[in-house]
Amino acid sequence: MGQSLSQFTEEELQDYQDLTYFTKKEVLYAHQKFKALAPEKVGHNRNAKLPMAKVLQYPELRVNPFGDRICRVFSSSHDGDCTFEDFLDMMSVFSDAAPKAVKAEHAFRIFDFDGDDMLGVSDLRHVIDRLTGPQRLSES
Repeated sequence: MGQSLSQFTEEELQDYQDLTYFTKKEVLYAHQKFKALAPEKVGHNRNAKLPMAKVLQYPELRVNPFGDRICRVFSSSHDGDCTFEDFLDMMSVFSDAAPKAVKAEHAFRIFDFDGDDMLGVSDLRHVIDRLTGPQRLSES
């Protein structure tokens, strides 16, 4: 972890700690996980933007039926591609330390497929389809 420490100044680590629900040690751990997704890119540029396909290789996202939606919600460019800061924000919101209200707001955005700031019938169908797979529910 000493190598990760040299990639951030003490001031940067303090800023990340102040802006997230993480300690400095947890910020470094998150960076280690981000770097592991694409060491060839992040090793040379800690601010590298990883394509969504790379971010979705993160184990917790790989098995999540909403992985792509999670990436898009946390992506600063809204295309699913993530910088370290996007990734850190994502990990922070899903951490135990994040308040339930923050988690609820992000869950709402993940489930709002059409982006209209409401959860409508279409959004709920998308959620059910993702949770149940390709099975079709009857409309009766």
